[in-house]
Amino acid sequence: MPTSPALWVFGYGSLIWDPGFPVAERRIARAVGWQRSFCMRSIHHRGTPEAPGLVLALDRADDASCTGVALRVKAGAEAATLAALRERELVSSAYLETHLPVMTDFGAVKALTYVIDPDHVQYCGSLPLDDQARIIAHAIGKRGANRDYLTATVAHLAKLGISDPTLEWLDAEVQKIV
Repeated sequence: MPTSPALWVFGYGSLIWDPGFPVAERRIARAVGWQRSFCMRSIHHRGTPEAPGLVLALDRADDASCTGVALRVKAGAEAATLAALRERELVSSAYLETHLPVMTDFGAVKALTYVIDPDHVQYCGSLPLDDQARIIAHAIGKRGANRDYLTATVAHLAKLGISDPTLEWLDAEVQKIV
């Protein structure tokens, strides 16, 4: 019986520290032409419809790149992982499911990636950083406080040696607010 090809997932936010699926291998990876940004209003996981929070998404930016983690799903868990990711990431259709080439130290892999739909009502790509910090400081959703999501992402990126000055600034600013 032929084996199915490996399923890779690109994590740039909470998938780095809370993938929710069995990971066989992790590689630092970079998606070219995309930027990590708090450009999606969260009405489920980190906020509510009445008081939306913000979550990270990959936003198209030709002159940018986003460094995250390529996660290879454990063999045999591909179907269950795909179903779980779709339930988690496509809860409001603000993300688009796509496969992007991401560069690793061992070459490119094609990774399942969730990117923002800039035409979706939850998209907020032009929100100033000060406004982002105020929202993140106070929003709470089904998966917890928005500020905890930001702090965990910044901490895990730092552990991996990945610098994201915008997220680091936001984290410091949110700490001042709270």
